[in-house]
Amino acid sequence: MDKQLTKQKNEFLGSGWAFPVTFSIGTLELELTEYEQNINDSIKTILLTNQGERCLESQFGSGLHNFYFKKMDDTLKGEIIDAVETSLLDNEPRITVESVDVVFSDIESGAVEVYIDYIYNQTNTRHNYVFPFYLKEGTSLNF
Repeated sequence: MDKQLTKQKNEFLGSGWAFPVTFSIGTLELELTEYEQNINDSIKTILLTNQGERCLESQFGSGLHNFYFKKMDDTLKGEIIDAVETSLLDNEPRITVESVDVVFSDIESGAVEVYIDYIYNQTNTRHNYVFPFYLKEGTSLNF
C-alpha cells in the first residue's frame, strides 16, 4: 500500500523513454524512466540539444554548444547561466529554476560544471542537478 501511495504522489513527474534510446538485454523492451529520473533526463536532453536541432521544435534546447572555445571569464559564466535558465524555463514546465551557478573546474581541459537548483512545481520539493560541460574539444595531442 505504501508503494502505491508513493507512486500516486509522484505520477505528475511523468515517465518516458530513456535517453539515449536503449533496450533491455533479456526482453528487448524499451527502457523507460520515471519520476525524478525522468526530469533529470529531460534536463540533460535540453542542455545537450542545440537550438534548431529539432526540426519541429526549433526553440528546443540550450545552445550551450555556442560557447565552445570561448574565453573562460565572468562574461562567459553569465552567458551560460542565462542560456541554462532560459532553456529550462521554456522547455521543462515541471520545474522552477531557483539558481544556476557555473564553476570552471579545470581551465586546462576546459571543464565547466553547471549547478542547477530547482523546485518541482507541484510539490515544492527542492532538488539539484550538476551538468558537466567541456568548452574544449577532447584530443589526444600533447602540446
